[in-house]
Amino acid sequence: MKSTVENLSPTRVKLTVEVSFADLQPSIDSAYTRIASQVNIPGFRKGKIPSRIIDQRFGRAAVLEEAVNDAIPSTLAEALIENEIVQLGRPDVDVTTLDEEAGLIYTAELDIRPEFDLPDFSSMKVVVDNAEVDDEQVEEQLTGLRGRFGSLKTVERASKDGDVILIDLAGTHDGVEVPDVTASALSYELGSDGMVPGFDDAVRGAKADEVRDFVFTPEGGEWAGKSIIVSATVKEVRERELPAADDDFAQLASEFDTIDELREDVRTRLGRVRLVEQAYQARDRAHDALMEAIRVEVPQGVVQEEIDAHFGDGHGDDAHKEEFETNARAGVKSRLILDKIVETENVQVNDAELSEWLVNEAQRYNMAPDAFANELVQAGQIQGAIAEVRRVKALSLVLEQVAVVDMNGNKIDLESVLRGDPTIEDFDDDFDASSDEENFEADE
Repeated sequence: MKSTVENLSPTRVKLTVEVSFADLQPSIDSAYTRIASQVNIPGFRKGKIPSRIIDQRFGRAAVLEEAVNDAIPSTLAEALIENEIVQLGRPDVDVTTLDEEAGLIYTAELDIRPEFDLPDFSSMKVVVDNAEVDDEQVEEQLTGLRGRFGSLKTVERASKDGDVILIDLAGTHDGVEVPDVTASALSYELGSDGMVPGFDDAVRGAKADEVRDFVFTPEGGEWAGKSIIVSATVKEVRERELPAADDDFAQLASEFDTIDELREDVRTRLGRVRLVEQAYQARDRAHDALMEAIRVEVPQGVVQEEIDAHFGDGHGDDAHKEEFETNARAGVKSRLILDKIVETENVQVNDAELSEWLVNEAQRYNMAPDAFANELVQAGQIQGAIAEVRRVKALSLVLEQVAVVDMNGNKIDLESVLRGDPTIEDFDDDFDASSDEENFEADE
């Protein structure tokens, strides 16, 4: 086999591949075997049909076409390796010659990974937010914890943010009930923005037995683009009554004897959370620094493939398409950079790392890890999963080398986070680092 390369642009080449008829013979033999196993000819057992009979019935051209389809993927892969080309996207293949003297000659135009240089990671610096924990943050967490042990008291006043209201909802469109926006005796914390858009503004200030109407227009689903009239009946307004932040509460809610000890524990835990947040922020900003520092031409064909796949059903306006193209271009550039680091640093993935990735991804899709892994196998995406884990490891490798400082210029040691120190990750499940208070119901 012979191959030549013509550079069409920094991101696209044209390969001309020549395969002698002798080298094509194994694919021809396989073609006869496949055809013989798929057809029925009277007088011959299936799979035992002579080649000359197949030629008579279906024509030599059909056999050669089958052989070419078999030979192109393997010979193209060999040509890419021979010419040290990293393929991106699908190739456009054109068979120019096919006969017993010249053999098979075809061309393949394809997008490739362009050449570019990586920076010296140790010369890079990223700045992250400070990790200090102030008294206000501690009290915010403590208030959230008190809320879990609080009660609800019915009040005869207008509702306000933080109240838990009991409501009935009825949604209609042109007089027809909309089941997705209809509910009874729904308990909801006002101001949490957990309902359909416009709900909080509509019922804020309502008293018990008061009805508030507003219009909601869904963006997706069965009722997308249709104006739904939502009628919200406030059945009851209840306010939170929190236990006092004293030693009794500390003993009730924790293993500590005093509220001061509980506060100090909250402060310590928040400090650990801030360290983890710094690590995630450092990772993201290291990635941004790479994207800024490296100039690389992104193959338009690869970006267009993603655009075509996403908008294949015809949805989306021009603004959405423009935004998607910008994000797709950034995503392709990111993969080019991280894959180059993987190759340069010889980043490998072991079974434990792949298993951890599978477990985490399965949780995102609410699937069992085994079921998620089986779907990847059936879709032929295991290699893609391995590539993704390698990219994550490549970015961690970069993060280990860049200088990370906080807003005050203090150097941040992320070693324990990067190495998975259990003292950083092993948080009490009852500790809410995000300070998002739960909607809750309690007896009066």
